[in-house]
Amino acid sequence: MVNSRCILPNGGYYNDLKMDNDFNNTDSSKSFLWRGLGRLYFLKNKYLLAGSFFLVWMIFFNEKDLISEFKRKAKLKELQKSEQHLSETIKETKFELSQLKTNAQTIEKYAREKYLMKKDNEDLFIISPGDANK
Repeated sequence: MVNSRCILPNGGYYNDLKMDNDFNNTDSSKSFLWRGLGRLYFLKNKYLLAGSFFLVWMIFFNEKDLISEFKRKAKLKELQKSEQHLSETIKETKFELSQLKTNAQTIEKYAREKYLMKKDNEDLFIISPGDANK
């Protein structure tokens, strides 16, 4: 054992009587894990651990986690666009139906365009947009 006296920055003294045993401290009250993880002292705080576990659980493992929420929002936007397109299609179809119910020329035009019908004394020539460019 070496008796030594150290001066502290505040002007006081620190008497260290067991300077030889400081490096070989085998305090059995500390577990091996805590001696090895000296810098991770914050792991002893149970509130921090519980809060961290809660955040990780809510962000990644919960059924309403962030990744699923982003996917749901993208799906919602896609479905809203589809709904808007379908509502426009329904509106156009209802207009065509009202025209077909009220106008005979519209019925004839619709039959010629959609079903390629013709009168007995007519010849029908089908010109597609790809053939018109040649």
